[in-house]
Formats: sequence, C-alpha cells, structure tokens
Amino acid sequence: MELLKCLVVDDESLARKLVEENIKQLPFLHCVATCKNVYEAMEVLQRESIDLMFLDIQMPGMLGTTFLSSLRIKPMVIFITAYDNYAVESYNLDVIDYLVKPVSIERFTRACYKALDLHGKTNQVTTIPTQMIVKQNDDHFFVNADYSLIKVVVKDITHIEGMKDYVKIFLNSSKKPIITKTTLKNMEEKLPVPGFMRLHKSFIVQINKIESIRKQTITIGDHYIPVSQNHLDDLLQQLKMLGDNS
Repeated sequence: MELLKCLVVDDESLARKLVEENIKQLPFLHCVATCKNVYEAMEVLQRESIDLMFLDIQMPGMLGTTFLSSLRIKPMVIFITAYDNYAVESYNLDVIDYLVKPVSIERFTRACYKALDLHGKTNQVTTIPTQMIVKQNDDHFFVNADYSLIKVVVKDITHIEGMKDYVKIFLNSSKKPIITKTTLKNMEEKLPVPGFMRLHKSFIVQINKIESIRKQTITIGDHYIPVSQNHLDDLLQQLKMLGDNS
C-alpha cells in the first residue's frame, strides 16, 4: 500500500503530538514533519511532496485558512481546530474534512479514510497514458488538475507558464489558471505550430493573443511576459508574417 505523506501544522505542541500519534495508528499514513506555524510549513512544502496536511486554523501570524488560500499547489487538507465557526469557509477551500478538538481516534480515522479514498481515485486518473496530458485532437486536450480531467480548448489558451514540474495554463475564458503537473517542454510538444511560440525559458504564448510588445516584454490582458533576447527576432518575424498574410 502506498503511504500518504503527511504534514502536521499546529502552534500547540501537545496538539501536534496527538495528531502525530494518531497518524502512527493508521498503516497508510506517514508523518514527514510537524510544524508550529505556517512559515515552517511553507519550507517543508517547498522541499517535500506532501499528500495530506493536518492544519490548525487559529495560529499566530496567519490563519490556517489564509495560508491554504495562498498556496498555488495544495495537498489534501484536514482542518483540526478548537473552533467551529470556520467550517463554511473551510469547505469553500475544498478540504477533506473539518475536525473540532478534542478529536476521537474514530473521527480522525474516518477523515483519513476519506483522504485515502480520494488519493486512490486521483491515482486512477493519473494512470492515463502520456504523462499528465491526454491528447484528444488538434483543437483540445485534457489535463489532470484538481483531482479531475479538465478539457482545455487550444484556441482559449493565452499563454502557459512553467514552474519546475508544474505548468499554469492561462485561458481567455477564466481568471484562474489551470495548474497541472507536467513540464513546459511536454506542453510545447502538444501545441500546434505555428500558433504557439516558446518566448522564454518559462513561457509559451499563443501569438495571436499578444496585444503589445515593448522592448522585451509582451502584454496579454493584465499579464506582462518577458521575451528572451534570442527569441525576440523570431517573434518579430512571426508577427511580420502574420501581418503580411492578413
């Protein structure tokens, strides 16, 4: 059985120990680290792949709900708190469960099995071939994001930003980008040419979405995207060709 890698975040040392002891009781959980505040948690999330985070809400410095909202890539989360007045807000953040202290081992176990079940369903989705991207035809493809396969219409893409092992796909039709685990190189291979260009080590753009160019920066809506010097001439040539053909 694959273990869920867990992170415990709570400003109270006794609460951290109790959660850690509960984790030890379940054979499918493994506690990677415990943190006394969200700043320690940020450091762990940057260096470790965490599947499930047990997160307190009322902590000095930053609320757990605020911290979770700020994360670009979110693990599954179970809130464990002494307060019940954050329940509605927490479910808007798509958490697995909301536990109010003191938490019985039975209630804790039920919440963890929810996480295990969701993790299993997600893994079933991600076993689809071609890494995290499923090509359907030239006008759309599917990506894994938010535990679902999401359809991406090629002509709706404005640009794509690479972030190590993840990419952010920006769309005309949505203010919120789609974040999926794949590489920018893999995305580049899936997109039609001509039409899309790699203009920077971290960006691919759809050329006909470009609104302006100033020095080595292009504008698409509210986004300012850098252009590498070695790509600038190619971009200008492509735009000239488009102008000549219009």
